[in-house]
Amino acid sequence: MLVTGAATGSWPEAAGSGQPVPAAGPGPERAETLDDAGELVSRSGDRWASAYSAEEYQSVRLNLAGEYVGTGIAVISTAEGRIVVSEVHPGSPAERAGVRAGDELVTIDGVPLTGRPVTDAVSRLRGSAGPEPAPAGSTVLLGVAREDVVTTVQVERARLTARPVTVTRDEPGVTRIHVSSFVEGSGELVRAAAHSAPPEDGIVLDLRGNTGGLLTEAAAAASVFLDGGLVATYDVRGEQNALHAEPGGDTERPLVVLVDGGTMSSAEMLTGALQDRNRAVIVGTPTFGKGTVQMPDVQPDGSVAELTVGRYATPSGRTVGSEGLVPDLLVGPGEDAEERAENVLGGLAAGR
Repeated sequence: MLVTGAATGSWPEAAGSGQPVPAAGPGPERAETLDDAGELVSRSGDRWASAYSAEEYQSVRLNLAGEYVGTGIAVISTAEGRIVVSEVHPGSPAERAGVRAGDELVTIDGVPLTGRPVTDAVSRLRGSAGPEPAPAGSTVLLGVAREDVVTTVQVERARLTARPVTVTRDEPGVTRIHVSSFVEGSGELVRAAAHSAPPEDGIVLDLRGNTGGLLTEAAAAASVFLDGGLVATYDVRGEQNALHAEPGGDTERPLVVLVDGGTMSSAEMLTGALQDRNRAVIVGTPTFGKGTVQMPDVQPDGSVAELTVGRYATPSGRTVGSEGLVPDLLVGPGEDAEERAENVLGGLAAGR
């Protein structure tokens, strides 16, 4: 299994088991050395390497299957450095505890959040900031600010199902499909979303903030919009492999891909494939820049070292370096990326 920190939830609060499948993404920051795996990672000099205890890696596998232990809160960081609730999943522990979208999280378990990265808040919500992951049934204390009043709310963590694909249609003629990560089943969800779009609609495939995931799922998403052909090549310790799109994808519907600096790894692979194959116009800002893949290696003590084993390349042979992928149309500071994408989509539709 080639794994990714993205799929393990290092950004979204998003998490069974399954057959080994390729993945690619950035490894999460580790708080402390973990026995054999920690020693191996510390010696490797690998910037994307990660070390996990056996229990932590079981959580990794759950994440790859689209399940996770958490509260059901999605958060964003504002320009002022505040952590704000952007969404509360229906029926989640957070909703039952009274947390609402728009609330500011001031503290988590007494730790102030102002100025901290959103990844830190997510780790604390999930209970993955310590040496061992928090189980379902554990609780977390949230300092919640609403209308200048701060209250303390206790929320129980539960095993939840991630929602990696969401669909909106705010403007006539535009269906926006947002993919937050490529966990198991994401490709089929993209296919279902595209097939359910009205036939007169173009599609904005929103990969902003997509932290990567399983390479096979990104290739499955490519198959929705390509009629076969090469999606990417990748090597594992020098052995070359290739990912191909399935035949029969929709190659006619206008397609724009939205990207930003949070578009990583397998999401970059998908972007590069659609760009190289002239299937979509890429709009946004340069992507994160992560073109390597990792594979887990179980150590004698049961801990797991996740080490880089190779790189992937787009159909034209491009590898993704630290500069990322450059969009066809750059969105400048202060510009509305979604509006720009919709305008481009309108132009593509007019030229059909």
